[in-house]
Amino acid sequence: MFNLFKKNKDQQPMDVKVLREEILHFVKEELQKLEGGEGRNVESIQLYAVPPAEERHLYEAALYLPEPALLKQEIQRISNNFVVDLPLQWILETGLKESFPPGAALCRSLPLGFSLKMKTAAEVKPVAELPEKRSRTARIQVLNGQAEKQQYLLEAGDGRINLGREKHVPMSNGSVRINDIAFPGDADHTGNRFVSRQHAHLEWDESKNGFMLFADEGGIPPGNKTKIKTLKSEDQLKLNSAEVGYLLEEGDQIILGESVALGFSYTKKKEDEL
Repeated sequence: MFNLFKKNKDQQPMDVKVLREEILHFVKEELQKLEGGEGRNVESIQLYAVPPAEERHLYEAALYLPEPALLKQEIQRISNNFVVDLPLQWILETGLKESFPPGAALCRSLPLGFSLKMKTAAEVKPVAELPEKRSRTARIQVLNGQAEKQQYLLEAGDGRINLGREKHVPMSNGSVRINDIAFPGDADHTGNRFVSRQHAHLEWDESKNGFMLFADEGGIPPGNKTKIKTLKSEDQLKLNSAEVGYLLEEGDQIILGESVALGFSYTKKKEDEL
């Protein structure tokens, strides 16, 4: 039934990136069925795969099973793009199974099953009870490493805020990338050497009411790394895709390369330029 990886001998197996795109396309088709505001009543989304043994490693990577928060971010992005309006605290359940759960919607081309658990009428909260929006300004503080300044103030209207080694970086197309938060390559701190010239960027997302962190070309594997350490966990979240951003929360630490660490916090009001 599922022969996505066995089309003919002349074709190469599909890689993880293409498989992930197919998975997310299936999720998008299912989410688009939530009309008339039904999305806000979703309690959890279940997305399970039942692949043959020789393809399990591909599905484990494509579904971000070691770091399920990344898949949740992808699904949230689809929800935002298509105004599905998922609630703030929806849950994602994912993994590899031996069989599909009863009632799951099955993908036509992949061994995938999708199902929803909806809130009961008693659990549905009125819109008035939603949390307040975050502050539209934030502070970045250099905790480890050596940047041009020790602290930076961000505002929602700043647009794209680049992070990387050196202030001005020549690009292959003849343009120059300007790193707003720059780490001089000749600084005494050795951690600066492991920050890429095109490492990451920040920008305000109006739909999510917060600042997003995106890894750029130099900040994703196999190059230098972009990681997040949250207050809620000792584990570090790694950004493995330039397309998938991370919504920054109060107290998050952004880790660039081996040891450069930045503290992130939302501020209460606009302050004088630092």
